[in-house]
Amino acid sequence: MSGFLSESFFNNFNIQENIQEETGNLVSYIVKYISTRFPEFPVELGTVLVMLGCAGIFVAVVPLFPLVLVLAERKVAARFQNRTGPMRVGPWGTLQTLADGIKLIFKEDFIPQQGDKLLFRLAPYIMFACSFAVFAAIPFTQRILVSDLNIGIFYVMAISSVIVMGVIMAGWSSNSKWSLLGSLRSAAQIVSYEIPLGLSILTVIMLVESLGMREIVENQSGGIFTWLIFRTPFTFIAFFIFFISAIAEVNRTPFDLPEAESEIVAGFHTEYSGMRFALFFIAEYANMFAVSAIGVTLFLGGYEGILPGYDFLGGLPGFVLKTLGLVFVMMWLRWTLPRLRVDQLMNLCWKYFIPISFFNILGTGIWVLIFGQDDVWSIGISCAIIYVGLVSAYAIAGRNLVQKPTLQPSSL
Repeated sequence: MSGFLSESFFNNFNIQENIQEETGNLVSYIVKYISTRFPEFPVELGTVLVMLGCAGIFVAVVPLFPLVLVLAERKVAARFQNRTGPMRVGPWGTLQTLADGIKLIFKEDFIPQQGDKLLFRLAPYIMFACSFAVFAAIPFTQRILVSDLNIGIFYVMAISSVIVMGVIMAGWSSNSKWSLLGSLRSAAQIVSYEIPLGLSILTVIMLVESLGMREIVENQSGGIFTWLIFRTPFTFIAFFIFFISAIAEVNRTPFDLPEAESEIVAGFHTEYSGMRFALFFIAEYANMFAVSAIGVTLFLGGYEGILPGYDFLGGLPGFVLKTLGLVFVMMWLRWTLPRLRVDQLMNLCWKYFIPISFFNILGTGIWVLIFGQDDVWSIGISCAIIYVGLVSAYAIAGRNLVQKPTLQPSSL
């Protein structure tokens, strides 16, 4: 299936073929440019050098995301709590996170004497590497894409699943019952919420009929109404299940059970200090940006603009703005909602999200059988159903909120 192209708003629903040959990814584009300018230069050597250069750029640039996001979250928290936040280091406190990072570099690197030193050292690097490896398959623009894998979604899911190993290794190697309990809670949470998250992604794959990340974005190239979140009512529900499950995946409030603040325990990284703790911190905020970028790619049009034929809120600036919007929602929820209990967290996943995800898959299949190709009627009916559902949900929620609680008779 495909979206609207720039020739007409409601016609020409054909996916652009031969995208690989026409645009190519970032590595192939640079290699092709070098080979045309320097024909005597070996192509194989050039490919290796360009890949190493792209990897170096990502390692240098991507850690800046957590640096900015930490400062942004502190400012957002201060705004929610009616205070100024960090203001001492740099103008308006803009260098505070940089100062914190320098402080962590010079702090003592402590390793428990009775712990497994090899696994203790290895765990933060596994989480750090896996968090950044996800960005290799995310298409920021048509050109800025390190690797245009035809199984990009499968690659992202596989790499993100390896993070669980780093969490368990960190808790086990610390030789602390608090760290071990925190790692087991985190592992159970991540493994559980990977199921509804993957099932939500499956609805997108059913519509696009491709596992490639760029093909999914190109399928939404006809404006906001061709975004997969509005393509069917079931993908609309799937987006919210995906986003909530992604919040649980990155251990953010209200799903941050690995960190038991009531016990002054930080979870699986309780025994870590200095730069090793900073690696966990950087990986957490990198994961926030990564899952938000994946959500934008799958459901919100990726780097495609809002209007067909115009690059309004499209390209790299549009992609970053959409992603930061989802990151802001994560921060908003953190400073608004209380933490769930572990039984509430598991009930939400196994009793609600997973059955609803299977329902979405069934509904998406029926929708494709009924409407076949996307056209003005299918998009219009989908948006109408979504609108009626939102109005009904708002009315029901408002009615329940205005009801006065009934007084219960005293037991005394």
